[in-house]
Amino acid sequence: MLFGVTHGELTGILGEDRVATVPANAFPPAVADTEGARFLQTVGVPTGTLALRQPEEPGGRLPLVRDAVHLDDFEDLPQEAGDWPVIGRLLNAHLALDPGSGAVYALDADEQSAQQLHTDVSSLAEVALRFQRLLGEFSFGDDEEAGFERLEGDVDRIREETGDVDPLPFRDDETVWSVVGDEIAMGQRFTGDSPGGRSLYG
Repeated sequence: MLFGVTHGELTGILGEDRVATVPANAFPPAVADTEGARFLQTVGVPTGTLALRQPEEPGGRLPLVRDAVHLDDFEDLPQEAGDWPVIGRLLNAHLALDPGSGAVYALDADEQSAQQLHTDVSSLAEVALRFQRLLGEFSFGDDEEAGFERLEGDVDRIREETGDVDPLPFRDDETVWSVVGDEIAMGQRFTGDSPGGRSLYG
């Protein structure tokens, strides 16, 4: 794994209710013991900006890519992608785990585009953690204009520091994480009970 993020670190920063894991039996048997699936079972991923997928019924399985999108619409997906589990959603994109490589892909059915978004799931957890922490802790202070400048700098720092380890999440302006970062820098995605939200929304 690229990042040494742990379940204790995630819950210690965000709280138990903001970190989701996926039950082992939600994965196809051939996938459940892969490194990426084990990470999702034991470490988990911060929720909020990102929605981690859960089985629709207890003991059920995650949907597969072929259940979520029309594979014929995606020219740039490998043939075996239909059997990948869909592990979450970010903006309009389904997030799918390639159990062979451990990579996370973003599949946008509206745009009919597929992009490798993370080298592994630890990178997904790390980016989600950094953004959720920023959204939960950032305060604009008395000077809102200066606050927005600091906020943009903080978002750029997340892009640079995670990009030094995994260049995929922010490799260009079109990735879903790049769009999320732009939204945060513009003051979007703050909840009303966060310091930033109280500054913006009263």
